[in-house]
Amino acid sequence: MEKSDRQERSKSLGQIEDEIMKTGALFFGEELLKWLGVKEPVKRIAPTELVHLEARKMYQDFNYEMENGWWYHIEFESDPITKEDLRRFREYEAATSRTYGVEVLTCVVCTAGGKRQLSELTEGINTYRVKLIQMKKKDGDKILKKIQKKKRLKRKDLIPVLLSPLMGGRSDIRTRILEGIRAVNRKGTAVSTEEAEKMEAMLYALANKLLDKADLEKIKEEIKMTKLGEMLRADFIEEGRAEGRLEGREEGRAEGEAKYRARYNRLVLCLDKEGKTSLIVKAAADPEFLEELFKEYNI
Repeated sequence: MEKSDRQERSKSLGQIEDEIMKTGALFFGEELLKWLGVKEPVKRIAPTELVHLEARKMYQDFNYEMENGWWYHIEFESDPITKEDLRRFREYEAATSRTYGVEVLTCVVCTAGGKRQLSELTEGINTYRVKLIQMKKKDGDKILKKIQKKKRLKRKDLIPVLLSPLMGGRSDIRTRILEGIRAVNRKGTAVSTEEAEKMEAMLYALANKLLDKADLEKIKEEIKMTKLGEMLRADFIEEGRAEGRLEGREEGRAEGEAKYRARYNRLVLCLDKEGKTSLIVKAAADPEFLEELFKEYNI
């Protein structure tokens, strides 16, 4: 693989990792924070856009307002943390604190490899620190073994499972993704159908970026029997029924199902080719957005 291809793949993988983490923070924020070691109860998701006098906007990943009055600022990094990153985080903190009059703590969730990552910056007489969570130092195998022993899984149990493909451990990534899909769909798991679909979509997006073609096919076979697969099949069936009613033919249902499946597969290929795999996550859980993408790509 050429150096430019490796760099492009690394950049694309970093983007999808960031999207996965942000999706988790959006839908499962309170459980994610508790798993990261934040014990204070969440009051609400706080603003993340700051506008300075020089008309420059700064976009943070996530801010949470806690019941104790603090704001927790969460940043997701797929590359090694640099001094420039720390300066940027410090600027976010200072601007947020001054704009909203609150105390801010920055927590950086880093998926990059390497034993040591920067977590503090000393300039002049001041030292700035962030709370660092290194995903590669966590053992994904231990997390999977732990949930296998539990009879009934809750949302808080599934958050680390969704992130296990980004952790360290001896098992391969395909195994972790498969175990994650099975855990989400285990009988008695205390999550709604909508939540399960979002979780599966997150795992599927990771599979698209982290696995080769052969391993990805095994993931697709597993998903056929899941809630996400059921949702897609339901769409295929309804499309087939509509065509069958319009054309008055028994084979309308089968033709409609095949047509919709072909449209969806073409869309996935287009998004993957353009490096927009993160949109697969959103489309899988949002039928209206899926239709918008069909129109955008003229599928």
